[in-house]
Amino acid sequence: MKRSSLLFALLAMLSFSPRLSAVSPPSAALEVPKALTAPVIDGKLDDPAWETALKLKDFRTFKPDFGKDPSQITEAYLLCDAENLYFAIRAHDKSPEKIKASISKRDGMFQDDYICILIDAFNNRQEAYGFFVNPFGVQGDGVMNAAGSLEATFDTIWQSKGQIDDQGFTVEIRIPLKSIRFPSKKTVTMGLVVIRQQVRTSESSSYPALHPEQGGILLQTQPVSLTGLKYKRVVELLPALTHSQRYGQNAGALRRNENKSDLSLTAKFGLTSDITVDGTHNPDFSQVEADAGQVDFNLRYALYYPEKRPFFLENNDIFQFAGAIQDTPLVSIVYTRTIVDPAFGFKLTGKLGPKNMIAAIYSRDDIPYSAVDTHPDFSILRFKHGLAGDSYVGGFYTAKSQSRGFNRVAGSDGRIRLSAASVAEYHLFGSFTRPPGPGTTLNGYAAALKYSYDTRTVHLETSYQEISKNFEVDTGFLTRTGLRSLNLFSMYTFYPKSSFFQKIEPFYWSQHKYDTFFNMFETLNLFTLRFSLPRSSEFRLDGLLANEVYMGRRFNRSAYGFQGFTQLTKQIYLNCLFRRGEEIFYDPANPYQGYGNTGSFVVDYQATEKFDFLLSLVYNDFYREPDKAKIYSYAIIRSRNTYQINKYLFLRAILEYNDFRKRMTVDTLASFTYIPGTVVHLGYGSAFEQLAWNGNEYVSSRRFLETQRGLFFKVSYLWRF
Repeated sequence: MKRSSLLFALLAMLSFSPRLSAVSPPSAALEVPKALTAPVIDGKLDDPAWETALKLKDFRTFKPDFGKDPSQITEAYLLCDAENLYFAIRAHDKSPEKIKASISKRDGMFQDDYICILIDAFNNRQEAYGFFVNPFGVQGDGVMNAAGSLEATFDTIWQSKGQIDDQGFTVEIRIPLKSIRFPSKKTVTMGLVVIRQQVRTSESSSYPALHPEQGGILLQTQPVSLTGLKYKRVVELLPALTHSQRYGQNAGALRRNENKSDLSLTAKFGLTSDITVDGTHNPDFSQVEADAGQVDFNLRYALYYPEKRPFFLENNDIFQFAGAIQDTPLVSIVYTRTIVDPAFGFKLTGKLGPKNMIAAIYSRDDIPYSAVDTHPDFSILRFKHGLAGDSYVGGFYTAKSQSRGFNRVAGSDGRIRLSAASVAEYHLFGSFTRPPGPGTTLNGYAAALKYSYDTRTVHLETSYQEISKNFEVDTGFLTRTGLRSLNLFSMYTFYPKSSFFQKIEPFYWSQHKYDTFFNMFETLNLFTLRFSLPRSSEFRLDGLLANEVYMGRRFNRSAYGFQGFTQLTKQIYLNCLFRRGEEIFYDPANPYQGYGNTGSFVVDYQATEKFDFLLSLVYNDFYREPDKAKIYSYAIIRSRNTYQINKYLFLRAILEYNDFRKRMTVDTLASFTYIPGTVVHLGYGSAFEQLAWNGNEYVSSRRFLETQRGLFFKVSYLWRF
């Protein structure tokens, strides 16, 4: 199919929008009473202040179905004073002994029953803060974007307490205004949604009621009016000390090869109530849990690992771009792990008026890429301008510069709501790259158009994406270039009158690609039947008809399989996946067709409210065609054992064995987090391999030899002035 034909087909689809009522106008703002005396945050709703609070009730379900009466009653209360927002929730439950809750680390409670408070502080329908709390008061937080996706890496300071009683559970929350951005006005209108999740019934309910035919979740918030809020300038200092010792094998003995202490400093300064500037010197990774092992053999693309450094995590949701398409090569424009070891950095984030959002990062890396090049500089700029409802247009500029080369990317993205149920998105990025050394600048581009239509029963999505051969984004994550792709997703949801099958969803997902390097087509067609069941359970059957172009040849990638997960009991969670199908051996010099099996299994056993045991298995094998010779099998077994002494302090031990690498790792950790930033971590880890030293060299052995050892200690303290 010619490129012009593909574009014409997509534009025809974009022009089709079923006639629906426009998005309902927002309801009148509810006035939030002032608290004459601040309620004590102890998880008990016995403060007289709550008698004068704004009361929210009439919750309605949005999962598994929309607009139904929930099985349990929920009541929410809201107050404010000059410097804080206060929430209280009474979550009734006829069987309180079945409430799913654990005493876990921060952000470790998303599989529990919980209450979520979404606050659109500017009431602009572009983003909302999310504050989650489980029945024991354990916190989670994040930021939701206009598309309804939650970025859970956001952390801020707030207070919560909860308790289970004979009526269900209660929670109380205090959110300091210094922890969020908001407009500095006499009277402020914010958008609000209160959500309750119940694990055992697979049920989520909300106030106000949510429905896909009325637009995205941020279009359906309840406006609330707050008067007399006082802005206090945010000033924070976060000094941190990290010490590490590392040992490695050398001539048959463990010898220390690193003994390093690092000081780092991060600072935040509020220019206004809605703009802050951050600076950091020598920020560290300080990972309190190593990345879980992944199959790292016979890969076409590099593995993706999430960012974990707080300086880069805060407000990074703004770097998501419109028109992103699942399972396509352009994963991100801004992937800050490309900044390997920053010596220093600066960041500006916030709002310029009610409609404009801005974010900028500058950082210098401390790892030169060659002996002659200076350390690379990274510059990132993001701008978004809000339009009507949850629509917006935006722009990106990113640059990585070295003394003898550069990569620069500039472009625009946008999201346009066409009707209550339909949205169009796009992005267009151009790259300009000069490799180190002599050479000319290479220009490339990445572009996409995307259309989505979503109702209670029908979900459609179609898109076209093109990535040129020379497109590069050194600040992002890109797996493949030289592609044109037409994509389609269609799903219909059945709501059977059954207490077991809550939803049945057959869907079809396809990608039809044209490889411009080899002028060859490839295709992917996924046929799935998905079942939603009680106990937050899901099971699906998959059939895949696919092929893939690699090194000028077309290989078969067809497969079949199943996957599912369930909170089987209050204590046991299960997750499994199996797939069998055709595979490729990715050897650029001699690729060949094969087949194999892929599987994973996870069991999470919450023995008590404080102790959690997780066991996981990942398995992959490969057989060559046509002789059916087994080329490899790859298995990783991982055990993670956590004892949460209280919601601030936990002890953890992780044991992982990689059968392919014949490598075993043991990691232990004691971690104390009082608030985000005020932490103490003490960790120790060892790596063992099936090797032996014979006096001259290392040789294979049945016994394990300790090949690496490490100890790290970190302490940091957040000063908020």
